Amino acid sequence: MASEVFSKQKTIYLRKKHIGPSCKVFFSHDPIKIVRAKGQYMYNEKNEQYLDCINNVAHVGHSHPEVVSAGAKQMELLNTNSRFLHDNLVQYAQRLQATLPEKLSVCYFVNSGSEANDLALRLAWQYTGHKDIITLDNAYHGHVSSLINISPYKFHQLAQPEHSQHVHAPSPDIYRGKYREDHPDPATAYADDVKDIIEKAHAKGCKIAAFIAESLQSCGGQVIPPVGYFQKVAQHVRKAGGIFIADEVQVGFGRVGTHFWAFQLQGEDFIPDIVTMGKPIGNGHPMSCVVTTREVAESFMSSGMDYFNTFGGNPVSCAIGLAVLDVIEKEDLQGNALRVGGYLTELLKKLKERHPLIGDIRGRGLFVGVELVKDWIKRTPATAEAQDVIYRLKDQRILLSADGPHRNVLKFKPPMCFSTADADLAVEKIDQILTGIKF
Repeated sequence: MASEVFSKQKTIYLRKKHIGPSCKVFFSHDPIKIVRAKGQYMYNEKNEQYLDCINNVAHVGHSHPEVVSAGAKQMELLNTNSRFLHDNLVQYAQRLQATLPEKLSVCYFVNSGSEANDLALRLAWQYTGHKDIITLDNAYHGHVSSLINISPYKFHQLAQPEHSQHVHAPSPDIYRGKYREDHPDPATAYADDVKDIIEKAHAKGCKIAAFIAESLQSCGGQVIPPVGYFQKVAQHVRKAGGIFIADEVQVGFGRVGTHFWAFQLQGEDFIPDIVTMGKPIGNGHPMSCVVTTREVAESFMSSGMDYFNTFGGNPVSCAIGLAVLDVIEKEDLQGNALRVGGYLTELLKKLKERHPLIGDIRGRGLFVGVELVKDWIKRTPATAEAQDVIYRLKDQRILLSADGPHRNVLKFKPPMCFSTADADLAVEKIDQILTGIKF
């Protein structure tokens, strides 16, 4: 058992003293001190076990022995930058590319999802010669300056105006959005909004460099775009001289169950120009990647500026990345996401029949959202109730979060080793809590 250095209160005191105040913790009224984790479980300083339903970073499970061993063994041998030749880099790039469409063949390794998305914008600007970016309402793509400007999820909180060179399109949310489940063709309707945005931008003398979207919106409330939406958007954007960036930082690597990448849910006829990935790629190790076409990569090279990233693609990171891919395959975690995710979704749908607070259940694989509402007709967000649920679940040692523009969507995105027994426990506790909530 891991031991703690300080008491919980001393840790809280030191955090307040030395860590930036805008760096928030989960459950700020009574934060949890975690000292170790294994699989889909986390343990506090009292060795109390918590079921982790939210940690999509520990993709193949916390502290997976094969991933830990791969990193430790490589660290004993060598860790250096990618300006030296090393087989781990090219072996991992080859393995990663094999999961993607053939035209997505060139990799740039970096260290976080934010770095990946920032580099994707640079590639788009260089390739197209344009500057304007279209993003989705409620999107979040990272914390660096270039990405905060295209992350309405963040700047809407401050009532800040959007950046003059970036515009946002309506989120393709068929439950709460502009075009809903009763619309005959929401994919086309939402894509036509993007077309209108492009036309208005051209009228102002602006030129579109890229459309960027999470393949499934996470912070935006577990939004599943209607099939065909990305194809139609890509057609409009490419006609305007721009490219399509698919952000897989939250949802890639088999989480959706039926496919390895969430953008593939749109159909085989859709291929982005750039794919970004992070979080699950290293199972908690800081690692990420941008994958693009040969044409985009050659254009980036033509700028005359070399690209170098000190830690991106180092031998240790690539050894860990290879181990993650091995575990996903050996333990059939993509299949587990499909089976357990389907089981969880069915349990939640049955729960919806008994609890009027549940307005919608949506998701793919082990990426599931439960939207709480006060009224099924008006779909009034049940924000306070959602916060109540996650705090009461925490008291039952189940970790879940609430997100979306109204903070009323319960988010399931657990480690991929999540089991049917875990699903049973989580839904049972949610059932008990909702039964006791009056609204």
